[in-house]
Amino acid sequence: MSEIKHSKSTDSENKIKMDSSLVYASWRRGSAYAGCEAVFEVGTSFVGNGAPVKVTGKSDEGKKFGKVKGEMRANIFIGEFEIPQNFKPGVSIFFEVELSKNGLKGKSNSIPVFPKPVVTNMKWSAEKARRGDTLTLSADIKKVRGGTETKIIIYEYDRDGAHDKITEIPALVKNSAIEVEWEFEYHKDVDEIPTQKEMDEYGGNYNPPEYFFVIRINDFEYGAKQESGLLKFEDWIDLKLVNFTGKEKYVLHLPDGSTKKGEFDDKGRIVAEKTLPGRYYVEIEEEE
Repeated sequence: MSEIKHSKSTDSENKIKMDSSLVYASWRRGSAYAGCEAVFEVGTSFVGNGAPVKVTGKSDEGKKFGKVKGEMRANIFIGEFEIPQNFKPGVSIFFEVELSKNGLKGKSNSIPVFPKPVVTNMKWSAEKARRGDTLTLSADIKKVRGGTETKIIIYEYDRDGAHDKITEIPALVKNSAIEVEWEFEYHKDVDEIPTQKEMDEYGGNYNPPEYFFVIRINDFEYGAKQESGLLKFEDWIDLKLVNFTGKEKYVLHLPDGSTKKGEFDDKGRIVAEKTLPGRYYVEIEEEE
């Protein structure tokens, strides 16, 4: 930017010519991906609003892959290129910018182009989990170098889309796949799980807590549509009746509105495996 000197009187109106300049031309990120958009930004000084700008994308092999035209606003112009799908991995790209009415030209920095990751076969090692169970989360990952750092994010599913994040687990790509273990633990109070009776008031159905995971690689996230499948929380019940006489039977009322009848064991206990989580109550029936 040129230095401005003013030597005229300050109590009168004077005109000063300001020289326009191209301050920067750069990509928003340090890399681009074939078949995806790459955002760029051009910054200037003393360039009026509406000044025409033309940006041409090029590869280091001399191949043009697009042109973007627009107008400067507040000395900023932001645009994007669709990076060709057939670009070879490792090729670098840059762009040239021209503001013809201002007599300005320039060239951006160069960034490498990588193939977009391909993620498939996202899955849990089980469909249901109890507290303390260790689960394996896995997926196949192609077009990503071995040793690439990724992140697995586990959410509790919400039918309204307001999913709660549970935890994040780092993972490395190895042999075109990732695989991590996670010990399941339900962190909330099961009393917060609405029963079928409560759901009936709102026209809904009882649904146990369910979980899914997403995989984040660089700027990409996979699994937001629950491609991993939904993992269901499964609970159990272990109760002991005080003053047990041996004549009692029970009816177990579960949170989904169903019931389960049975007899206490010889120690007056109810042990029910694989039950639905939530609030329940026990009705005692005594034989005459």
